[in-house]
Amino acid sequence: MDLKLFGEFFVTLLVIVDPPGMVPVFLALTGTMSTRDRARAGTQAVLLALGVIVIFAVAGQTLLDYLHVQLPALQGAGGLLLVLVALQLLTGKTDEPSEQGGLTSNVALVPIGTPLLAGPGAIVATMLFVQRADGISDYSVIALGIVAVMFTVWLVLRFSGVIVKLLRPAGIEVLTRIAGLLLAAIAVQLIADAAAAFVELYAAAAH
Repeated sequence: MDLKLFGEFFVTLLVIVDPPGMVPVFLALTGTMSTRDRARAGTQAVLLALGVIVIFAVAGQTLLDYLHVQLPALQGAGGLLLVLVALQLLTGKTDEPSEQGGLTSNVALVPIGTPLLAGPGAIVATMLFVQRADGISDYSVIALGIVAVMFTVWLVLRFSGVIVKLLRPAGIEVLTRIAGLLLAAIAVQLIADAAAAFVELYAAAAH
């Protein structure tokens, strides 16, 4: 097993996914849930993120080529999706109890599972490592790295309930507003990066 490749990929993906940075957003979106529902939401989010990253690792470039979609478009779409979620957090819409039975699943899938965990950064990084891989052993190392990162994220989200008990409802409300502001900033950065990448692509094509 190539430990150097594993370490490089594991650290890269872990930094991009940023489990500690995910905690405020996760708590803001699941703060009103029961401990059981919050744990289930975390598990569903991680499983979805794992599935999305694996799919893009295996067939990402082929899929994007078939749809005639550039990577910056994926990045811009993720940014726009996060803008909507950030606005909900900032306006307090998520504090209202929902009558939908699928609330847990909805929050777990979007935005936690994707685009926060399995976002453009994680997808692109994984695709680049797959392109660099040479042989079955390297592919196995990358697969192990993906599972290791997602397991780490799951552990962080699983035990985030301890923070909820410490913060109490008032603390969660403050955290929700802060998380909304941070998400809005991440969204603007994603859209700006996507716009810059498009300009660069078309400028290169013109020459």
